[in-house]
Amino acid sequence: MSASDLSDARALQRARHSLCCLPFRRSFYLALRDGAISSNELAGRDDAAQLLSARLSADQLEEAFIWLIQLGVLRREVDGQGLTERVRLTPLGRQVLDSLSGEIPRAGVLARLAHAVRRYRPRW
Repeated sequence: MSASDLSDARALQRARHSLCCLPFRRSFYLALRDGAISSNELAGRDDAAQLLSARLSADQLEEAFIWLIQLGVLRREVDGQGLTERVRLTPLGRQVLDSLSGEIPRAGVLARLAHAVRRYRPRW
């Protein structure tokens, strides 16, 4: 196995684990396959309960978006003016989503704790 393959496998595993720890349902990621959405739009949607496992503010959603961008699952949409506040699914995000069948399983307490440590104390 080459270093590149090992790196790709680790990125895929890290992203898969994070999806299980975040409040987004599979329907959220499927919606991003078809189009882009901003944190403000998502927070104000009538169907937010079908897309999220917990009601979050636009700021909390934006924080989660930034984490998913850092992981390589999401990317900012680009228009004629440059980057926008809207996000889309990346090829890695599509690969992670395809590797999970059915609804994204929710992580247990210890897995969420480990995720929080990696997310908020990455060099610890």
